[in-house]
Amino acid sequence: MVLNKYIEHTLLKQDATKDEVVKLLKEACEYKFLGVCVNPCNVSLAKQYLKDTGNNEVKVVTVIGFPLGQSTTESKILETIDAVKNGADEIDMVINCGKLKDGDYDYITEEISKIKAACQNHNLKVILETDLLTKDEIKTACELCIKGGADFVKTSTGFVKNGVGAKAEDVKLMYETVKAAGLQVKASGGIRDREAAIKMIEAGASRLGTSSGVKIVNS
Repeated sequence: MVLNKYIEHTLLKQDATKDEVVKLLKEACEYKFLGVCVNPCNVSLAKQYLKDTGNNEVKVVTVIGFPLGQSTTESKILETIDAVKNGADEIDMVINCGKLKDGDYDYITEEISKIKAACQNHNLKVILETDLLTKDEIKTACELCIKGGADFVKTSTGFVKNGVGAKAEDVKLMYETVKAAGLQVKASGGIRDREAAIKMIEAGASRLGTSSGVKIVNS
């Protein structure tokens, strides 16, 4: 299985340096990954680098409300507008898990809808943080993503302490819930080898967020 076009080569750690971001970008170009996923402050750098090197097929993906999802809707909207202005091709927003657990479904749906509007026709992926949710909550969150107009549902930030990240069973549940509505699934968090990557794809993922992309495609 050819995996490079599933992979969003990811660098989201809080101490990521410019040199590390450039290394990520060089690897994404060399291995022809589908995209890179970087923090908002690095979107302009990534877009300019890819433009200068003629690698315009590599998507620039960034994260919003990351990693907690507890920002106000208004601040998430402003982050999104700024990211798109700086060259982001796709937006990965973190859901407000507290509101989901409170049963405040209108809040979740409205937030997704508003951020989708701020994306200006770019893909919106909604990070559910599956480590913190029950199976029923995962299914409900997926249904709210459909209602809110998202393009993808995504498993994890990778920042939950002692979290597992993406699990094939969760990816399958997400895929089965959203496929009829035309949404796709991005698996992320803890995908560190080829075997894990293939399991996620077989479970229904069409995108993989991982910092181990080079290792995966070389194994």
